[in-house]
Amino acid sequence: MNNQFDPAKYKTTTRAQWQDAAEAWHRWGPAIESWLGPATDLMLDAAGVTAGSRVLDVAAGAGGQSIAAARRAGPTGHVLATDISPAILEYAAKAATDAGLTNIDTREVDGENLDGGAFDAVISRVGLIYFPNQRAALAGMRSALRPGGRVSCVVYSTADRNGFFAIPVGIIRRRAQLPPPAPGQPGPFSLGGPGVAEAALRDAGFNDVTVTAVPSPVRMASAAECVRFEQESFGALHQMLAGLDPDGRAAAWREIADALTAFEGPDGFTGPCEMLVVSGTR
Repeated sequence: MNNQFDPAKYKTTTRAQWQDAAEAWHRWGPAIESWLGPATDLMLDAAGVTAGSRVLDVAAGAGGQSIAAARRAGPTGHVLATDISPAILEYAAKAATDAGLTNIDTREVDGENLDGGAFDAVISRVGLIYFPNQRAALAGMRSALRPGGRVSCVVYSTADRNGFFAIPVGIIRRRAQLPPPAPGQPGPFSLGGPGVAEAALRDAGFNDVTVTAVPSPVRMASAAECVRFEQESFGALHQMLAGLDPDGRAAAWREIADALTAFEGPDGFTGPCEMLVVSGTR
């Protein structure tokens, strides 16, 4: 088996996976906003998003955080929501229209090839971790900011604090015989280690770098509902499963479902999750 990492192939596959998962990510939107709401609020605070702000959202997905930013920016501000997947941006645009917001535009953009700009804030929610070249993405984010502008990103902390996701990743990695990701390779926990996210931003030229941990438990009715959520909308898991045949994928999901029942209790499912909000100033 050739496990050599190919950034170009990875990016192509990632785009295809999010094209496929776009509808599900949109459909699970209320659950996602409940889960990521506190981290999103802190990200927007750290980025200094307020009335009149010009905001660039990188890897915007279905746009939940874009909408939150647009509400803060108000009619005198503006949000540009960008993503590598045009299908998921269609849902972001529709969500903005449905919310009555006219200060959001969407644009298909590779987050590793951002043009310069004069934005007041750059945000990215659970996106930076999946870029094959995080250094290029951060350099582009910095170039998109005006002097004194702020960047703020939400990323997962370490695997041991994110059982709801780390357990499925571990099961799939074992069944698909995938090696652990090498340092610097993309993945959900690629920026979670102590000092890793801070170093990434400082290396990209950001100042006043801060990192704040945000408890972000995934609360659902049952483990089965969480498995359905991940199965339908987590592109990273589908990418890891690609090397298994249909029977192998089904067996992996059965094992995941069994393992996640450990987080069920009298009040339903509470999956351990901790996010980091990492921020800096140009």
